[in-house]
Amino acid sequence: MANLEQTDKQYLWHPFTQMLDWVEHDQLIIERGDGVYLYNTKGNKYIDGISSLWVNVHGHCQPKLNQAIKKQLDKISHTTLLGLGNVPSIELAKKLVEITPKGLDKIFYSDSGSTAVEIALKISFQYQQQIGQTKKKKFITLANAYHGDTIGSVSVGGIDLFHKIYKPLLFKSIKVKPNAKAIEAVMKKHHQEVAAIIMEPLIQGAAEMILLPKGLLKQIRKLCNKYNILMIVDEVATGFGRTGQMFACGHEKVSPDIMCLAKRITGGYLSLAATLTSQKIYNAFLGRHDELKTFFHGHTYTGNPLASAAALANLEIFKKEKTTQRLQPKIKLLQKELKEFEKLKNVKEIRQLGFMVGIELTGYDFKERIGHQVILEARKRGAIFRPLGDVIVLMPPLSITKAELQQLLKITFESISAFD
Repeated sequence: MANLEQTDKQYLWHPFTQMLDWVEHDQLIIERGDGVYLYNTKGNKYIDGISSLWVNVHGHCQPKLNQAIKKQLDKISHTTLLGLGNVPSIELAKKLVEITPKGLDKIFYSDSGSTAVEIALKISFQYQQQIGQTKKKKFITLANAYHGDTIGSVSVGGIDLFHKIYKPLLFKSIKVKPNAKAIEAVMKKHHQEVAAIIMEPLIQGAAEMILLPKGLLKQIRKLCNKYNILMIVDEVATGFGRTGQMFACGHEKVSPDIMCLAKRITGGYLSLAATLTSQKIYNAFLGRHDELKTFFHGHTYTGNPLASAAALANLEIFKKEKTTQRLQPKIKLLQKELKEFEKLKNVKEIRQLGFMVGIELTGYDFKERIGHQVILEARKRGAIFRPLGDVIVLMPPLSITKAELQQLLKITFESISAFD
């Protein structure tokens, strides 16, 4: 056990991590979890302030989720969906159609948010080609967008810090500011060549928790109808209760043509994603074998039975424990407590939507890495979270109690004020 950190540094390459910095400093190695807490190999206890990268819903080692996975494991752990079906993925597809916005009738599985987006892009492109709209080959995306790290999803992204180096590899998308007037101007000019617009609803997560104008989602839905453009909504970060409703689209009663889901779909236990489409889109792919209308895309672990079983258990817990309803008082408490942070001189702005929070710090040079300094301070006090640049992100499990939430906020406040 004592050599684990050394072994990590010798063999592992961590995501979004400057490894030169990683190997020079002491690092945490997580051994187990229980509820909202993580425990490292030294036995130290930390509140999981970012739900293990925005995914955990009902806490770690949740008995019902554990049991569902164990039960499925005794039957079969994996079988392909290429030419076969499996029980949990079929049952889950039905459940997802029942709980998502009206008109999303078909499920295409994959294994991450990036692949869910990649599939959405390919489906919308191929759909337009197969209905005779052959000029519709481009995509509109919002400024500062983040939709994942595969080549297609990066092509519709807009964060230079992550994406600039890869520009020679990318296809061009039409970037537009997130306001209805600018979006309509672009649609009016380019609608004959645009297959779809892709956006995160209400809030841009990886773009440092930028809140979109109220009503913009609904306005874009109307504009898509007006200009015959497909609407892709990326609910990877916002879906499954994170904004206070099951899906962020519900806040403005919007039904997109395509929806991307991942992260919390299994309660944060196993990798699974889903791209949902309308029956109309699905129908455009139906035809004789020699017509080559098939959607030639798939992943080895598409519709994995273990992950699907976990997702079914996750949805059952949402229903039985009324997770989104029980979340509302905690959202109000969070909103109230965050007002205290406004007193800190080094806090520029607080952005909140449901259980998604970004606390932007100000007055620091990029080289100071103040966000990183704050999270190291928080670890000393017993909490783990990960910043986006100089923005401290809080996204605890939805199951966190009020007392645990207040403790997390206390640690966050003290850690920020240590640099005030």
